[in-house]
Amino acid sequence: MKDSFDVIIIGGGILGTSLSYFLSFLNKSKKIAVIEQEHSVAQHTSSRNTGKVHAPYPYNPEKKKLFAKTAFYGYDMWEQYCKLKNISFKKDGVIEVAINQKDVNVLEKYCKWGKQNGLKDNDIELMGKEELKKIEPQIKCESALYVHKDASTDYSLCTSAIMQDSKRNNTKFLVNTRVTKIKKSENGWTLTLNKKNEIHTKFLINAAGGESINIAHELDTAKNLTDVHFRGEYWKVPKEYNNLTKKSVYSVPEFTEYPFLDPHWIMKVDGSCEIGPNAVPVFSPYGYSKSENIKKFIPKTIEMLGSGARKTIFDKQFQKLVMTEIQSSMSKSVMVNRVKKFLPIINENKITQKGTAGIRSSVIDKDGKFMPDVILLQGDMSFHILNYNSPGATGALPFSAHVINQLHKTGLFENENMEAQCGPWKFNEIIEKLDV
Repeated sequence: MKDSFDVIIIGGGILGTSLSYFLSFLNKSKKIAVIEQEHSVAQHTSSRNTGKVHAPYPYNPEKKKLFAKTAFYGYDMWEQYCKLKNISFKKDGVIEVAINQKDVNVLEKYCKWGKQNGLKDNDIELMGKEELKKIEPQIKCESALYVHKDASTDYSLCTSAIMQDSKRNNTKFLVNTRVTKIKKSENGWTLTLNKKNEIHTKFLINAAGGESINIAHELDTAKNLTDVHFRGEYWKVPKEYNNLTKKSVYSVPEFTEYPFLDPHWIMKVDGSCEIGPNAVPVFSPYGYSKSENIKKFIPKTIEMLGSGARKTIFDKQFQKLVMTEIQSSMSKSVMVNRVKKFLPIINENKITQKGTAGIRSSVIDKDGKFMPDVILLQGDMSFHILNYNSPGATGALPFSAHVINQLHKTGLFENENMEAQCGPWKFNEIIEKLDV
């Protein structure tokens, strides 16, 4: 007989695991399962990142209201949860620097947005280059945004702790398990696992990250959208540079309409430092290796040419940016020189070890435009979370609560106790704070 569940979540990243966490507290009689193809949770983007708990200053408070609010409250929630679980949470802040006058204008806008998104005057401040020089003598810039309310943690440990709490409430985590087929069945969906076993669910939540578009398409949803994958690479810097700055240093992205990040100077929670990321196009959400990309090159290229991504591929500016990112992958000098613009003291020859690469999957619409925000789509007894990118880890806890509340409003999860105590938080109080 097939195992039967009330809810199955595909994807054991920080988002899928957080969804299971809240659901497991709201209705302890509900049978919940999380399906994860790797040996444990948070094996891809959820752990292959900078570990930053981001302040919501770069997010337009009108166009990205939900992301801004989830980042703002996510900071407080992770701080509280890390303290409860004895996980490192380092309030180390970040400095965003302007290299030219155009960037200075962007920083002024970011400062305004940050305050509109809830940051206080003592959380964020604009500084001229001379003022910054007194605090950070090695940084070269025109002006800077000094953000005190920014932190670092280990999201792999955070996700593992969330999983353990969810398991204590009887959530079943099916690891080393890949969904190989999904078909509609009476009162829900039948999922084939690893090409042999079948399980049934009344409701399906697609939180599969880089695989989420493929799963949505299989369920006849979001057919007008496709995705492209970018590998973000890092270089570790020697220990002698660990105290070069007091805070992480970011530079204003040159092309905000594309998911390309100008490399940062990153101070991690363990005290080490890295340079990165770039954004190298790859052909798989797991395209860390040459062999994986060769294997997926033809099917992914055919898919992209038959979708809105075709317009993106043939866009001259996009092609130019792609070539620049490929150069940064092939040449350490190209990557390091980007950071030397604001930290000229760095000696490239001392940087010899690569860091852990991560992959971001970005969604493109039928017109070839990158979707700027997360996409939430309700299907037939299913819910799909697409394009959930940065600051995804920061906002994962309140964002998960928001998704569950939206499903509750539709009557799908009508038996949940919306006033339940979910670890250190009352669920309804999280929702009241978000109010979006």
